[in-house]
Amino acid sequence: MAKALIVLTSHAHMGDTNETTGFWLSELTHPYYAIAKRGINVDIVSIQGGEAPIDPRSWDEEDKDNARFMATPELTQTLKASKSLDEINASDYQAIVFAGGHGTMWDFPDDPDVQDKAAEIYEEGGIVAAICHGPAALINIQLSDESFLIDGKRVTGFSNAEEEAVQLSNVVPFSLQDELMIRGAHYVEKPVWTANVIIDGRIVTGQNPQSAAGVGEAVSDLLLEWFT
Repeated sequence: MAKALIVLTSHAHMGDTNETTGFWLSELTHPYYAIAKRGINVDIVSIQGGEAPIDPRSWDEEDKDNARFMATPELTQTLKASKSLDEINASDYQAIVFAGGHGTMWDFPDDPDVQDKAAEIYEEGGIVAAICHGPAALINIQLSDESFLIDGKRVTGFSNAEEEAVQLSNVVPFSLQDELMIRGAHYVEKPVWTANVIIDGRIVTGQNPQSAAGVGEAVSDLLLEWFT
């Protein structure tokens, strides 16, 4: 039976501002249900463990997946008392999905467990996926031959235009779009808030929240191909 791991940020502060951030709720719930409905087991962890911070801007009571998730006590408990990424055994999973939210820009890129667990899953034939700001996790992942995971790969992520649209270009610690390109990735962009899911082999990326379900569906398709 295939298993997928969704990783959330533990970072709750928006740079030097007084605003709070965290993970974007639909970038957890949409891929969670897209994967789980295919009969694939999904676990949820955060970088540090404990309570994973939800970006308050991402609450959307009209979002059916958000409402369903938050009305399920055993799932909300996984957010209140999450396991930390360093607690998991990468060999138990065939896919790792990095959910987005601005918090990821601070704690995903340089976390050694992000790099080690994702590289192990990928080199064992598994899938590495990321949504919106989640591709911040991909920037520094190196494989055993010391090459970078995304070098020469087609990827996407939250665009410079979208960062400008939410007026946070001067708050985030770096431009995600630029850093992906600096690392050697071929960045694929669509207009702001347009669903955009890019699949390059076993790497799946989504540009924005509108792409979250599509990333989950792509991961599911790849996993089911792998297990059939």
